Amino acid sequence: MRVTKGLVLTLACGALCSGQTSATDGIDAYRAGHYSVAREKLQSAVSANPSDASARGFLALTEAAQHDCPAALPGLQSTMESGPGADLMTMAGLALSQCQLQSGLTAEALETLDKLLKRFPQNADVLYSRANLHMRAFNDATFAMFQQTPSSYRVHQLSAEVFEVENRYPEAAAEYRKAIALNPKAVDLHYRLGRALLLESHGESNLEAAGLEFAAELAVNPEDAASEFQLGQIAQAQGKSAEARAHLQAALEWSPQFAEALVALGKLDALARRYAEAIGHLEQAVKLQPANENAHYALMMAYRDSGDMAKAKQEKATLDRLQKPPEGEFTDFLKKLGEKPPQ
Repeated sequence: MRVTKGLVLTLACGALCSGQTSATDGIDAYRAGHYSVAREKLQSAVSANPSDASARGFLALTEAAQHDCPAALPGLQSTMESGPGADLMTMAGLALSQCQLQSGLTAEALETLDKLLKRFPQNADVLYSRANLHMRAFNDATFAMFQQTPSSYRVHQLSAEVFEVENRYPEAAAEYRKAIALNPKAVDLHYRLGRALLLESHGESNLEAAGLEFAAELAVNPEDAASEFQLGQIAQAQGKSAEARAHLQAALEWSPQFAEALVALGKLDALARRYAEAIGHLEQAVKLQPANENAHYALMMAYRDSGDMAKAKQEKATLDRLQKPPEGEFTDFLKKLGEKPPQ
């Protein structure tokens, strides 16, 4: 009886243990890049033990590595949804998105990566793959636009935006002008041209030219707070305080929570010694943007100049905290390298 029982156990273990060995060998072969061996071993493991989720997951990964996406897709999908383990789920999801891309399913690939990002928001591979896919989609859409609508004002606008990213502001301005010539009533084009001119230079001629563009933006977009703000900044640079105030007030009329406009108006009030008004604007600005160092500095100065030294000291302490270099493992690492921590 004992011999029979032992024989049954041996036979039972034979299939199970063989499956486990095949799974281990298959996973090792996959990790070593021997996909043909891995696929054979993992197929054997799954046949012996269909409930082995790890073997099924690595089999799907192996199929994907061999560019057999039709075979891999179901296994990758189920592994990404249910594991086992975060690492295997992530690997399956990334492989799934690549298979979807190869099948022309760009929207589905993006959805897959979005799901992964929700589960693993700090995974560098997921973040990289998602950024890469967005870049690819952007490039494809850009190519299609240049191919299919080469005379569109949007082509010149996009070219200008690319030049801006590259800090090539004269070229950007030229492209914005071409876009405006094709569609002079398009919203945002005059504003972007004005901004490009200011980024190129704050010389008097550029200030004048940019001011004309911001005014032209307001002609097609009358409640554009950003253009009013820029006109206020230009007027202030030109020493026209009353005009600057009017533009900043208009910006806040259209956008009451425009923190930078509040700061600029607060500074103007402080220069005019209207400290109560200045403090009111600046206190509102720091409530909207508690980490805005410029706002805290201006508020500290307004408190000081108004004679409220206690509140000025409080703002100084807040400013010191904001400007204090971060502490922690990364900062310690930089110190060991002799590098300065980020400011």
